[in-house]
Amino acid sequence: MSNEPNGAAKGRLLILDDDPSVGRTIALVAESIGFEVRALTCPEEFLDAVDHWLPTHIALDLVMPQMDGVEVMRLLAQRGCRAHVIISSGVGGRVLESARRAAAAQGLNIVDVLAKPFSPAALKRLLSSRTGGAEDGSAGSETSDQEDFVFGERELRVALEREQFHLVYQPIIHCRTRRPAGFEALVRWHPAPGRIVTPDRFIPLAESANLIGSLTDQVIEQALRWFSGRQSEAPGALTLAINLSAKVLADAGLADRVAGQCAALGVEPGRIVFELTESSAMDDPVTSLALLTRLRMKGFQLSIDDFGTGFSSMVQLVRLPFSEMKVDRSFVSAVTTSAEARTVTKSIVDLGQSLGLRVVAEGVEDADTLDFISGVGCDFAQGYLISRPLNAEAAAAWLRRPVFAPAED
Repeated sequence: MSNEPNGAAKGRLLILDDDPSVGRTIALVAESIGFEVRALTCPEEFLDAVDHWLPTHIALDLVMPQMDGVEVMRLLAQRGCRAHVIISSGVGGRVLESARRAAAAQGLNIVDVLAKPFSPAALKRLLSSRTGGAEDGSAGSETSDQEDFVFGERELRVALEREQFHLVYQPIIHCRTRRPAGFEALVRWHPAPGRIVTPDRFIPLAESANLIGSLTDQVIEQALRWFSGRQSEAPGALTLAINLSAKVLADAGLADRVAGQCAALGVEPGRIVFELTESSAMDDPVTSLALLTRLRMKGFQLSIDDFGTGFSSMVQLVRLPFSEMKVDRSFVSAVTTSAEARTVTKSIVDLGQSLGLRVVAEGVEDADTLDFISGVGCDFAQGYLISRPLNAEAAAAWLRRPVFAPAED
């Protein structure tokens, strides 16, 4: 195992596991797909390597004698660690899932949990799902080697003036037919050639600096221009999902502006889906209700994103005029390994359909997961199994080729 960074490596994986044989096994799997690897058993040495070796990925055992994985993750969060973290352990699925949620709440970038014993294929899938080059014009690698770019409000204002924000589009398919259903537009900041800054880094600053309105306007304009040429390129009615920040829900003019843009570009409002996270929609339900109602009156669709991760009341959910619900990826990605995740996912699908909502499953990364969500009646699927996010040209090309054969009746 190499100890020096290699520019040609797919990433740098740092392993902490008190069982050296498990560490060696993980290392061999990671090295086989191009990672540079360090495997350690001592938490103090591990944290030192985090500070000085700067791993892009971390594989962390949850139960260790010297310092448990939950405490290690707390210390990682204190360091502002942005590596992709895979949590593994032989403890029960609920404990693993609780640890994942606790780590995510502290701001760590959790890829998934991996119950021991696990197969090499499962580990490869998790490592590969957040790495790799740009295939078919996709967004490409967005790992922490892009995160050495330090910026503040001034840089963000300049980026808006220079229109340095660009969109990628992640395909969505019909679960039953496996045919294209639409795309979700995802914003990326390109401050310089070859450099990508992901929204988890700049959206909070845009919100706190009162720049989120200008950024939202640029995103919507760019997305509608691209989509205006796509509406007739696939069987059925394609949709385009665009994310809205809670901070723009007080913008009384947003509905009129977007309706005007759609009219000018010939885009049917019913093809546009505005997504809000469950927590943001419930922050100020009175203000949200006014704008969301106006958007629905003008024909736009509304989706409640990441459903199942918040703690809002069912009364508020029913009060707001959503037409779509997205099952959070933390449940969807675990349906093949967790009975609890399967139960929760099916319950959310049933709830959405009982309320007359379309239901989309996020985070579909393997065929078994797609088969499960299709079997419980989910309407649409989105995830790396279908496609990574694609740039504008590649997304248009994706519509012109068969990606999935229609499901058999």
